[in-house]
Amino acid sequence: MEKYFEGIGRRKTSTARVRIYKGDKASTINGVPAVDFLKDYTKTELYIIRPLTVSGLETQYYFTAKVSGGGITGQADAIRLGLARAICLMNPEAKPALRKENLVTRDPREVERKKYHHVKARKKPQFSKR
Repeated sequence: MEKYFEGIGRRKTSTARVRIYKGDKASTINGVPAVDFLKDYTKTELYIIRPLTVSGLETQYYFTAKVSGGGITGQADAIRLGLARAICLMNPEAKPALRKENLVTRDPREVERKKYHHVKARKKPQFSKR
């Protein structure tokens, strides 16, 4: 069994379990190569592997991610956070560089719930005097 470091990342309603392995294999997300999982979308593999790039490990390590819930944006951000957390476990000296790039902070923004008598969370129906 290969040795790995694991990090959990969350964003909106997405959760990602990311494992980092030593080697030069292709990174996978839910068993699919990362480039295929994110194709036709702006959050490319370069966006997700930013923690590896910042810590200078993109050629020495690869990752596998299991992600569920939410949409593609939340999933991409969850994978990115999980990857950064796994790198921090593996190499604590890399944490200041990752923090400087704002990669180890969880984004707390969630969707606000819709209220009754409202069209959306805050939008109200048009007011009529008469």
